Amino acid sequence: MAGRTKRGRRWVEEHERDPWVQRARKAGWRSRAVYKLEELDQKESLFGRGMKVVDLGAAPGAWCQYAARKVGERGTVIGLDILPIDPLPGVVLLQGDFTEDSVLNDLEAALDGEKLDLVLSDMAPNISGMAAVDQPRSMYLAELALAFARDHLKPGGVFVTKVFQGEGFDEFMKDSRSSFEAVRTRKPAASRDRSREVYLVARNYRV
Repeated sequence: MAGRTKRGRRWVEEHERDPWVQRARKAGWRSRAVYKLEELDQKESLFGRGMKVVDLGAAPGAWCQYAARKVGERGTVIGLDILPIDPLPGVVLLQGDFTEDSVLNDLEAALDGEKLDLVLSDMAPNISGMAAVDQPRSMYLAELALAFARDHLKPGGVFVTKVFQGEGFDEFMKDSRSSFEAVRTRKPAASRDRSREVYLVARNYRV
């Protein structure tokens, strides 16, 4: 227990010193993760005015904040998470597990029968520190996000998800390529160097 407490204190101290955290606070973003999405957008041109976007695992809402600014008033941004998210202007927020019918019904209602241009997922499991536990959990979340994208993207749509390199990663890349014309990975500067996280960007969905 004492070891966990020390690790927790170290994480908090490191988090508070993090220049990305400080920069996000000054700019009014809800988390440092916004700079990962911003870099992905700059390199991949993910957004356009009027697009329909869903953000899976959206809490605390920084990616939704960014997406709403990019798609404009004619666009639609829906954030889904099992955790509550404080309201955001121009964003529809749904709380619950997106694998459950009730949550999907709410999503379908918000979309009014239309398909999505872009599916985003920054989901990650609660980290235990044991790779044999954490890696399968992270790959499971990525697979859920991919299944969601296949069900809800329009032809030509784009899928972006966090993936952790390790067991199951190569198979996931291969699976993604079966549904998208172009699949690549990027590691934004705001991702911590020691983290095995990368972001898969899959373009031109083939229904």
